[in-house]
Amino acid sequence: MLGIENVGPQIGGELRRQGFLAVVMSMLGMLAYIWFRFELRFGIGAVMASIHDVVVTLLFFWAFGFEFNLITVAAFLTLIGYSTNDTAVIFDRVRENMRKSRRKPLIEVMNESINETLSRTIMTGGLTFLTVLALLILGGDVLRGFAFVMTVGIIVGTYSSVYVASPFALLWERYFGSSGKLTNKSGSVPVARGDGGRSTPGRDDAAGGEQPLPQPRPRPRQTRRRA
Repeated sequence: MLGIENVGPQIGGELRRQGFLAVVMSMLGMLAYIWFRFELRFGIGAVMASIHDVVVTLLFFWAFGFEFNLITVAAFLTLIGYSTNDTAVIFDRVRENMRKSRRKPLIEVMNESINETLSRTIMTGGLTFLTVLALLILGGDVLRGFAFVMTVGIIVGTYSSVYVASPFALLWERYFGSSGKLTNKSGSVPVARGDGGRSTPGRDDAAGGEQPLPQPRPRPRQTRRRA
């Protein structure tokens, strides 16, 4: 027997509070970084994906009866960092494609960006999953909780980067951003006109419409005097 660890209920409650505070602080820091690096809508999507990863992994963690300790807190923080990195790769491609095609709606740009980075997401998640799976099988009792959190979290975080972060970014853009970018393919905002759709020069000028071309004036006739 190498050692025995006994944790009382008061210390266990303090550990849970500190772990929860660490997770919340990491998510707030992640939101601030992505907000500064990209935009607020992308930060909201990344935070929602991380919350989804932590909640789903925590449900599996409790269902299998693992003990909550400092090692598992480190595992959840590592999971948040991994999920954020995977989401940031997709959002970086979204920002790059938005610069190339400014007139496309955001939903089309995001769909193209996800398809372009899908192979990278699957390959990175698959290789990391094999690593933590080997750690779960061969790591022993000390690292089993850490490896279990990472094994479940890699699976959950891989699909949340595609199916959770991007839809929440689109929802934030739809309800709190410029909704015209989602549906208007021409890139311009339609202008409502009265009088049955007839336009007037003042309204056309205000809306940035085309002005009628000036018509050439008729030349005056020249009269010749008779001698």
